[in-house]
Order: sequence, then C-alpha cells, then structure tokens
Amino acid sequence: MQYSERRNITRWIIITTSFVIVSLILLNTYSFFQIFKNEERHKMELWAQAQTTLINSDLNADTSLPLKIIQNARIPIVVTENNKIINDINIDEDIKKDSIKLKFFLEKLKSENDAIKMEYVPGKIQYLYYGNSSLLNKLKYYPIALLLIIVLFGALVYNFYRSTKMATQNKLWAGMAKETAHQIGTPLSSLIGWLEIMKADNVDATTISEIEKDINRLQIITERFSKIGSEPVLENKDIINETLISFDYLKSRFSNQIEFSFLAPSEPIIISLNPELHSWTIENLMKNAIDAMKGRGKLKLAIENDGHYIKINISDTGKGIPKNQFRRVFEPGFTTKKRGWGLGLSLTKRIVEEYHKGKIKVLQSEIGKGTTMQILYKKTT
Repeated sequence: MQYSERRNITRWIIITTSFVIVSLILLNTYSFFQIFKNEERHKMELWAQAQTTLINSDLNADTSLPLKIIQNARIPIVVTENNKIINDINIDEDIKKDSIKLKFFLEKLKSENDAIKMEYVPGKIQYLYYGNSSLLNKLKYYPIALLLIIVLFGALVYNFYRSTKMATQNKLWAGMAKETAHQIGTPLSSLIGWLEIMKADNVDATTISEIEKDINRLQIITERFSKIGSEPVLENKDIINETLISFDYLKSRFSNQIEFSFLAPSEPIIISLNPELHSWTIENLMKNAIDAMKGRGKLKLAIENDGHYIKINISDTGKGIPKNQFRRVFEPGFTTKKRGWGLGLSLTKRIVEEYHKGKIKVLQSEIGKGTTMQILYKKTT
C-alpha cells in the first residue's frame, strides 16, 4: 500500500514538474515574441524617420544613412495617404498587380500591427503599415509546435506504460492459469482412479458414463488453462463437428426452459483450429447468451459457409446490449453482471482473433429482444 501511494505521489510530482516546465517554456517564448515584436516596431519607426528625412532633405545633403535604412528593410510595408496606397515594399508581385488582393493584404497588415504616422510636410500625413517578419511568424507558431510535440511524447509514454502494464497482466494471468491447471490435475487424477474402482464394483453404467463425461470435461478445462500464454497447435478439423460437441454438452446440462437449435451445412467444413480453445469460445458465448436470458428463452447456433468465410452466429432472446457497448463488451473487466470479472468475452476475443486469426463482433442487438454474436473464420483452401 505504501509503495502504491509512493508511486502515485512520484507520478504526480513528475506530471506537475512537466506542467511547470512547459508553462515556463511557453512564457519564455511569449516574452521573446514580445521583445522581437517591439524591436521590429522600433525598426519600422526608424524606417519612417529615414523616409521622412529622405523626402525633406536638400539635394546636396548626405542621404546615405536614410537610404541604407530604407534598402535594408525586409518586412512587408504598405504606405497610405488619404486612404490610398501610394507605396508598397517587400510584397509578392501577384499581390502588387491585383488591387483587390493588395487591399486585402493591407487589411491583414492592419490586423497585425498598429500604423506608424509619418508627417514629412505639415498637414501632409502618411501612414505606414507593416507585417511580421518571417522570424516572428515562425516564433508565433513555435508554442503550438511545442505543445504538439509534448502531446505526442505524452501519448508515446502512455502507450508504452499501457503496453508494459498489459504485458505484466498477461504474464500474471498466464501464470495463474497454468497454476490452476496444475492444481486441478491432482484431484482429477484421483477422480479417474475412483472412477476405475466404481467400474470394478459394477456401479450403474449410466452414472459412470455421466461422471466420465464430467471428468473428460475437467481434463479439457485443464488443457485449456495450460495453453494460456503459449502458442496453441492448430489442426485441420471439421468446425461443424467440433462446434456440435460443445453445443450438445451444454444443451444436456441446462433446463428444458431453454429452446436450443443448431443449424449447419450437411457437408463438413475443414479449417485450422485448436479443438480445446474453440470449444471454450463456443461455451463462453453460449453461457453468456443463457445468462442474458436468465435461463429461459431461445438459443440458436447457426453455421454458414459463404465460400470465403465461415460464419458462426449465436443468437439469444435475452435483454440485449446497448449499441454504445458493442465494442466495450470485449474489453477486459467490462461486465454487466453483479458477479463476474468481465474476462469471458475478452478471452474469447483473444482466442478467436490472436490464435485463430478470425474476427468476433456483436452482429446485432436490440434491448429486450436479444443479441446475435458472430465469429468469422477464413476458410482453409
């Protein structure tokens, strides 16, 4: 607990420090921007003075300095008199040639900086409008670029943290699953021994048959848990037969209040799958459907072959799923049950998509009427 609290405090210290650093960088950038902006205005004021000096100078006066100031201007400039443009400097030719574009450009300059008043003859007033230099424009977008970099870096860190956390959780679940398989193995061996004794004592054959089925089921469950965390072996199997085995097993263990139906082509459909994991998938989906119907309703499993894909649709007449939860139902930990860890559909998705390279989705659902889950497998050629 103390370690967890310490880790949270450290995390918040890092976040706060990062926020302070970013704020200082942005504040410093804004300060630089204002300094450069003031310097540019000062340059334009010098340009206006040089222009006034040049116009008012005598023919024999030394005008080299004013000329140098005017010629070194690298900022777009428009000079107006009586609301008419009389001069423009450092402006693209296509804007100069088009009077409408030039007027729009002047409005843009007015929005960027305040005009500088030039009065080189009493009563003769001109206004100098100027834009921002390329350096100032680049500096203006620097905070945005910085924020984007920070956001991308944050997303990268979050992704790395989430991936690491998920990898740790996967290792934990795989370890727990293997340990569960190991723990089940000991009493299961004992049960097999007792079953042999019951056979020797001529116990009722029907009873022995049912117990044998359940022991076989426990062996399959143990095999499933032992496969978690390792790459399963895929075999070419008839998916209709493999699905029917799981379907019949569950059908025999639920009450007659559920109406089961199984539809499939008459010809076998061979695809690459792992029998134990496939049966786990079918059982998870069927049990979810039965839970959604609260043990009473219609459950239909249909297998279709469209030539390219094998479709397994499992439909129920249960409570349904809201449309905004179609994707969320497959997230680890998501559950609508009062009891449950929300791992069934997450595990099912992993078996279908990671191990069998298929797809699983909520095909359709209507509140109060039922849901259809669909599995898509690529047909083996």
